[in-house]
Amino acid sequence: MNIAELCIKKKVVVLYMVVVVAIAGLVSYSKLGKLEDPDFTIKTAVVTTIYPGATAQEVEQEVTDRVEEAIQKMGEIKMVRSLSKANLSIVYVDIRDEYTAADLPQIWDVLRRKVNDVQANLPPGVQKSIVNDDYGDVYGQFYALVGDGYSYRELKDHADKLKKELLLVDGVGSVSIIGDQPEGIYVEISRSKMAALGISPQNIYGALNQQNTLSPMAQVAVGNEYIRIDPTGAVKSVEDIGDVMIGGGPGGVIRLKDVAVVERKYVDPPQKIMRYDGRPALGIGISTVKGGNVVDMGLAVDARLRELVEITPVGMELEPIYLQASEVTTAVNGFVLNLIESLVIVVGVLVVFMGMRSGLLIGGILLLTIAATFATMLYMGITLQSVSLASLIIALGMLVDNAIVVTEGVLIGVQKGQGGPAAAAKTVAGNIWPLLGATVIAIMAFSAIGLSPDSTGEFCRSLFQVVGISLLWSWVLGITVTPLIAVMVLKDPEGEPDDPYKGKFFRVYRGFLFSALKNGKIFAVVMVVLFALALFGFRFVDKSFMPQDASPRFTVDLWRAEGADIYETSKNMAKLEAYLLSRPDVESVATTVGGGTLRFTLTYTAEDPDSAYGQAVVNLKGSDTLFDAMKGAEDFVSKNLPGAVAQSRQFSKGGGSEAKIQVRFQGSNPAVLRSLAERAEAVIAADPKAGFVRQDWRQLAKVIRPKVMTNQMRNMGLSRPQINEALMNSYQGDPVGVYREDNRLLTIYSRLPERERDGVEGLKLVQIWSPLTGKMVPLGSLVSGVETVFENPIVRRRDRERTLTVKADPIIGANSNALFERIRSGVEAIELPLGYSMEWGGEFESSSDAQKGIKRMLPLSLVVMLSIIVMLFNSVKQSAIIVACLPLCIIGVTVGLLLFGKSFSFMALLGVLSLIGMLIKNAIVLIDQVNINLEDGMIPFDAVMDSGVSRLRPVMMAAGTTILGMIPLIRDVLFGPMAVTIMCGLGFATVLTLLFVPVLFVLFYRIDVPEADR
Repeated sequence: MNIAELCIKKKVVVLYMVVVVAIAGLVSYSKLGKLEDPDFTIKTAVVTTIYPGATAQEVEQEVTDRVEEAIQKMGEIKMVRSLSKANLSIVYVDIRDEYTAADLPQIWDVLRRKVNDVQANLPPGVQKSIVNDDYGDVYGQFYALVGDGYSYRELKDHADKLKKELLLVDGVGSVSIIGDQPEGIYVEISRSKMAALGISPQNIYGALNQQNTLSPMAQVAVGNEYIRIDPTGAVKSVEDIGDVMIGGGPGGVIRLKDVAVVERKYVDPPQKIMRYDGRPALGIGISTVKGGNVVDMGLAVDARLRELVEITPVGMELEPIYLQASEVTTAVNGFVLNLIESLVIVVGVLVVFMGMRSGLLIGGILLLTIAATFATMLYMGITLQSVSLASLIIALGMLVDNAIVVTEGVLIGVQKGQGGPAAAAKTVAGNIWPLLGATVIAIMAFSAIGLSPDSTGEFCRSLFQVVGISLLWSWVLGITVTPLIAVMVLKDPEGEPDDPYKGKFFRVYRGFLFSALKNGKIFAVVMVVLFALALFGFRFVDKSFMPQDASPRFTVDLWRAEGADIYETSKNMAKLEAYLLSRPDVESVATTVGGGTLRFTLTYTAEDPDSAYGQAVVNLKGSDTLFDAMKGAEDFVSKNLPGAVAQSRQFSKGGGSEAKIQVRFQGSNPAVLRSLAERAEAVIAADPKAGFVRQDWRQLAKVIRPKVMTNQMRNMGLSRPQINEALMNSYQGDPVGVYREDNRLLTIYSRLPERERDGVEGLKLVQIWSPLTGKMVPLGSLVSGVETVFENPIVRRRDRERTLTVKADPIIGANSNALFERIRSGVEAIELPLGYSMEWGGEFESSSDAQKGIKRMLPLSLVVMLSIIVMLFNSVKQSAIIVACLPLCIIGVTVGLLLFGKSFSFMALLGVLSLIGMLIKNAIVLIDQVNINLEDGMIPFDAVMDSGVSRLRPVMMAAGTTILGMIPLIRDVLFGPMAVTIMCGLGFATVLTLLFVPVLFVLFYRIDVPEADR
């Protein structure tokens, strides 16, 4: 008794399980996590170290190098990248691809220990390194808090209240606030008064530090208690700071306010400025807990925010910048609609070509397969998102293959008068293992990307998982439920059994097949010629890696010359904001100055801190004017903002926001690196399709360098740090202490009153307190002159080697791969000095890494597929027939991509791999039928002809349902190229299966073809 007979005998049990699976599928769908795009782990941590007073080169050599050396001792490290600039070291730690998200917490613990261990080897004055392992967190619910008439402090106070409340909402992982303007206490000390009273700045600094420094408190025994003694006298307000008593000088003791003005102000200059629609704002980002449901979290946050309206000051508002929950809902609903459309198309095709009963039977099995897939996805923790839902659409046509073969076998058996149960048992017995082998092969076609450890493989992993789950369920249901339902639904014919293949459709195909077999060698030559033409034509197909997102949203990056004042950058951004808001198609504009914003979507990466940089996140009312708005922003900056350049960028699908074209030069001498980079820039900029060519080391920055006379300085009892303190005090302010206020720590800055801050013209007049003379001495008496020099403001390294990267993007609407191919030879022709190297980054590197991941797993996939073929047929020739057909599917792929104007993207490459599985699956079904016919005693030619005719409808239906089911995906940005690849490639592959496979069978086995069809 085979499994079909068992299922027919246990009819009630099987039907009961059908109901259970259907209900489980419905319940699971409602509980599945929902995301816009698949979640993939950003395996990067950031180590930040502040080194006050150091140049970029000093930071690189004294801090960055030592931190990198300690980190590189970790075996899990893939790459260490670093940025060194004045006062700041940033080290990016990339973990190797094979480590998963579950491994990262332990790896970050090791990283912290390595960083902590190196602290003792850093020079004096370096602040403790900070390890940020939340670099990859996505703050999908991103708001701007605005309030006309409110100060930044008032906005921050309310933002802190919201943060405290939102952290208690179910599903919220963390809340981050950006754009805050920290306050400081400025003690503006008149140098003329200090000179008149003979008071040194050190006396003032010491008094401020001692007055507000915490110290151990005494405790005393009182009876049976031990009570703490807490004296008053701490500084409790800004006014208290002015009452601090200062000793020294002939005047004895005086109050600080007698020689200084004490004020509470925002720190000047600010590190980052944020605005929303031109109004001062704070950004509030909310992330979801790991594995949480973004939609549920978003709804919960919205509900809590409505409740918190009561405590919101009148006039303050939360404006949405990006709401991932809404985006996910829209995206998932769109894909579900596509899935329903595909489902209707597939069932419609089945009903038209297989009859109402057979079509509805297979359609019912298809729905049951989807229900079982949803239940398994919930169990495995696979979310609903663009890739997993697209996987179901891609798999729809293949999901009916097994049911079609079984239903077709039962239908033919019934029409021949065998009886339903007997026909079902015979069909399943003859096809169970070939169908399983073909199903596994179809799954293995997707395994190369599903098992790839890199980020692209992780992004596409659910494609392999969902296709694998659904196809396995289609096989299980195909050999269990399908024969039972077929027996129940398909009725025995009345009267004498009829020939099921006498219809016109079968007769026409039989004529084509006979003609192909009769002229087998010519047919084979034609296939080879078409293959050669396809390879030639493929040169004209556009190539790309991952497409740009077509959503009505883009960013504008604005750059001024390196070293620009953040206030000037902010003024430029304000003018750009005004232009964008004047456009009728713009809905909102959120800007940050001094760096990028929070990572509000997975493919966004914030720019490093830089006062010369500003970014606008622009939301449009629709996608129709996307390119026009992007170009308009760039044109506005070029025409109206001298000294500034801008680049508009779409968001990416399945990749980062880095430049598409990148070429890296590595070596030791910065001047040589800049020379090489300038030559590469010239080559790239010469292409009319190249836009915004730049270096990541930026321009050389001006530095004012007083040439100190060392002996004179020492004779005055001074040192370089004291000169730096005096200069800080004369300009932006010198941090001299800390003021405590509730949970805030405000830095106390000492500086000259505004009337005494003379700017660069008064540099030599800066007064420095000499401890030896007890008087102020001008800087001019200590220096031989002042010169302006240029230095590298930024030093970047990769794996501890200095690396300068030239970046570029194509102009709006142009193809990045075509630009790369045009400039590649020119850049690679640049002669490199000994000890210097060049390598490509950007999209080329990302594509190469992704393909390496596939190539690493592809041999295993191919070996498994080939092994299944050999085990099924136990024949070299039959295996060779299938393998010989595989390359020819490129004919349909080339024609389709050229016809539809799609590029050969990474997803199209996956489409080609899936075609291999589909082609093998159909060929297995046909060749297996040839073998069955031969075992039944047919002569070889009749066995081949009969196998083609008998498998015509199953193969055509399998191909037709897959091809037509792909139609809704054609318009999708990410999956459109894959859909076209599969549709056109499978269309031609069907011809291969139905005509070329029989031709090869006849040629390989030297089967005689009669003069006329019998």
